[in-house]
Amino acid sequence: MEARPLISVVITTKNEKGVVRDLLESIKNQTYKNWEIIIVDNSSADKTCEIAREYTKKVYTKGPERSAQRNYGVKKAQGKYVMILDADQQLASTTLQECLEEFKKDPQIGALVLPEKSFGKGFWTKFKAFEREFYVGEEEIEAARVFKKDLFEKFGGYDLSITGPEDWDLPLRMRKAGVKIGRTKSFTLHNERVFNPWKSAKKKFYYASGAAGYLNRHPEKMLSQGNLLLRPVFFRKWKKLLSHPLLSAGMIFVRGLEAGGAAAGIIYGVFLKGKE
Repeated sequence: MEARPLISVVITTKNEKGVVRDLLESIKNQTYKNWEIIIVDNSSADKTCEIAREYTKKVYTKGPERSAQRNYGVKKAQGKYVMILDADQQLASTTLQECLEEFKKDPQIGALVLPEKSFGKGFWTKFKAFEREFYVGEEEIEAARVFKKDLFEKFGGYDLSITGPEDWDLPLRMRKAGVKIGRTKSFTLHNERVFNPWKSAKKKFYYASGAAGYLNRHPEKMLSQGNLLLRPVFFRKWKKLLSHPLLSAGMIFVRGLEAGGAAAGIIYGVFLKGKE
């Protein structure tokens, strides 16, 4: 393994002027310096690309969805490793260094999970941040975001027919093929901004309307991932629920709205979408 391999950080954007600079600054401030930034924008109408060009010349336009954007970014990448990020994330200063150390420590590792913590403003955001705490260390929920580039290409990248569960699908296909997936110790921050549960339910509807392909491929994940309201992790960590009754009640209410949106999306996707 080369002493200082290049890491390509691929970021997908669409009207992200409010958050993308924070992410780019977090990359700029990494302790490990041999990286490149690749922005793949989906026709933003704001100043997202203008901000991005302050940090990199590699700013491209591609659609129609995240999977296509990500795969395109990896094609443009020159690094041995690729890190796939959303614009509302922020890296700890040691994240890239930690990734290299994990790959070096165990050559069998082909991908890495970046554990996340949520933050943001507003009344509802604290419930989403509380929910995120349940998922730390949960293999069923956390998805790998850092890959050996050659392995990413071997598995065909993200499935273009899936939007939403594609984060789970690629690492799961890898894991089923025997690829070992590790994780970093440092957390990546997820900026929920001002979380709106009704907008989130609408987004769940959209994602769920195209999730049939994912669930057909991985039916065993219906309970752990497809069941938004009663995920097994909530029962395993019941003490945490009881220790924070108000946060738990708010989280369950938000999950209920999201689960309703997802259920409607699945019904629409399975029974109505193809008939339009």
